[in-house]
Amino acid sequence: MGDRELAHIIKDSEIDTVLTAPPLAARLADTGLKVIDLTQLPAPDSTVVRQTLATAGASPTPSLKIATFLYTSGTSGLPKGVVLTHGNLQSDIDASIAHAGFNDQHRFLGIIPLFHSTGLLATMLAPMQLGSAVTYIARFSPVATMKAIRDQKIGVMGAVPSMYGALLRLKDATADDMASLYLPISGGEPLPPAIREAFLNRYKKHLMEGYGLTETCGPVCFNTPQLHKPGTVGRVVPNAEVRIVDENGAAQPTGAIGEVWMRGPMIMQGYHNLPQETAAAMTHDGFFKSGDLGMLDADGYLSITGRKKDLIIVAGEKVYPREVEDLLAQHPAVGEVAVLGKSDESRGEVVVAFIVAKEGMAITPEEIRDYCRAQGLIAWKTPKEVIVTADLPRSPTGKVLKRVLAEQLAS
Repeated sequence: MGDRELAHIIKDSEIDTVLTAPPLAARLADTGLKVIDLTQLPAPDSTVVRQTLATAGASPTPSLKIATFLYTSGTSGLPKGVVLTHGNLQSDIDASIAHAGFNDQHRFLGIIPLFHSTGLLATMLAPMQLGSAVTYIARFSPVATMKAIRDQKIGVMGAVPSMYGALLRLKDATADDMASLYLPISGGEPLPPAIREAFLNRYKKHLMEGYGLTETCGPVCFNTPQLHKPGTVGRVVPNAEVRIVDENGAAQPTGAIGEVWMRGPMIMQGYHNLPQETAAAMTHDGFFKSGDLGMLDADGYLSITGRKKDLIIVAGEKVYPREVEDLLAQHPAVGEVAVLGKSDESRGEVVVAFIVAKEGMAITPEEIRDYCRAQGLIAWKTPKEVIVTADLPRSPTGKVLKRVLAEQLAS
């Protein structure tokens, strides 16, 4: 997280105390906040902890009491404080545990930061409720992650696709190292088919793609070992509802693409200090407008096709960036790809692709365009401009920041 975003969150949330560790404390030196070094706190008495938990269980926190302001990743501007109650969090924990069939024998691995909704829910609150063991890794490392999975017999982990891609680049890892994995969850951004298939071929494990936002506490849909369909983000968790709507808010039929709306007890109360944004995001009957485009199939599996605002209109024709990204990701020299639109005087917009080549390989823009034509991609979906770059800008959780790429194009 950058200094600008950090300063905004401190001011917006009106916090006065921070619990942290020495490596991070220096960033708070001039903020005027009370900083508590967690490493200097005395170890708690286990008897007191058990008594405290027993008391909390006997007198639960009212479900409508605010539990946290969880800030969005800021992929489209400054982070927004999402107001979540204890009831919001508890409902999604219960729904996710039931949906996935988790139990106290599953050991969890924490890689995603705890300030992220998936990190908070899937690697802290859910295992805490189950009484399961959790292993945390402070900074993602493919070697450390594989070692933790193997040595700690990890059953559940959550990661972004690029992390799974990094695990595929380990030279000596085998399927035996992954034998304990029950549910490797992929989220945060679209899972490229190439990574999904390579992971299955090498490690004999299905990557289970899921979908949720900060505004929904975490996952509203995800695939499970019992119910999964590759290429989708799974079926809806208990007590949640997904509706696909057109531009006027009318429900779309099965198989039709539209905006994804969600309703359920896990949906946020609103955005902190942002009443207009809250009103724009919520319907009168409690649906949250995700801004994502997707479709539901006949079996109830949800597919996400992209962001509504990322939709590219080329001379009146619609281009869904994910379709082009999935195709380009299959090129043998392409490591990562991001597709977005760029303003064009004659066509309104044109397709632009940012490409990161695989390590030790090179690629040219003309090779990419030739590949698109060879694969039968229609001319107006084929990138007019291809930018080969060393890396893609990412958020602290590994999500590609397309707004940064858009700013580069605009300048």
